[in-house]
Amino acid sequence: MPFFSYESKFSQAMLKFCGACYLNLLWILCSLPVFTIGASTTALYYVTLKMVQDEESNITAMFFRAFRENFRQATTLWLIMLGIGLLLAGDGYILYHLHHSAAGIPAVMWTLMLALIIVAAIAYVIVLMYLFPLVASVRNTNWAMLKNSFFIGIHYLFCSILVFAIHLAMFYVVVNLFTPAIIFGQGLCALLSSYLLINVIRACSYDPAAEEAAE
Repeated sequence: MPFFSYESKFSQAMLKFCGACYLNLLWILCSLPVFTIGASTTALYYVTLKMVQDEESNITAMFFRAFRENFRQATTLWLIMLGIGLLLAGDGYILYHLHHSAAGIPAVMWTLMLALIIVAAIAYVIVLMYLFPLVASVRNTNWAMLKNSFFIGIHYLFCSILVFAIHLAMFYVVVNLFTPAIIFGQGLCALLSSYLLINVIRACSYDPAAEEAAE
C-alpha cells in the first residue's frame, strides 16, 4: 500500500492528528464561558473515544450532539469540581504560608495539614482525569460518576500516571518550549489519553440500573 494513500496507516494517523487539532479549537471555543468546560470536555472525549475505535463520522456534529446531550450532568459535575478545586487551592495557599511562618509544634501541625491537602489534591486530579471520559461513555448518577472516577483511577494507577504525564508534557511544551503548540493542546491530549482510557472503560463497563438497585 502506498505510503501516502488514504488507507495507509500514516494517512490515517495524520487524519486523526488533524482531527484532534480541530477538536481542540472546538473545545476552546465552547469552554470560553468557563462554566461550560465540563460539557465541552465531555464532548471532546466522546469524539476522541470514537476516533480511537475508528467510529467517528462528522466530527463537528458528533461534538455538538455530545455537548448538548451531556450538558446538564457535565456542567453540574464541573461546577462541583471547580468549587472543590478552588477550596483546595485556597487551603493549600494558606497552609503553605502558615507552615513557613511557624516554628516548633505549630510548624509540625501545619506540615501535617499541608500533607493532607496534597493527598486530597492528588485524589482530586485522579477524579478529574476520569470524570468526563466516563460521562461521555456511560450513564449514571453524579455521585456514582465521582465515586467510580476515583476508584477506577486508583485501580488503574499506571494508566492514571500516563494520562497525567501526557497532559503535563503538553503543558511543559506550551509554556517552556513552543507556545504555538497550544493549537494541539487539549485535543491531542484527549486523543492520546483515549488510547489508554478506552481499554479501562471497556474493562470497567457496568450496568447503572443494577448498581442503583444494589445501593
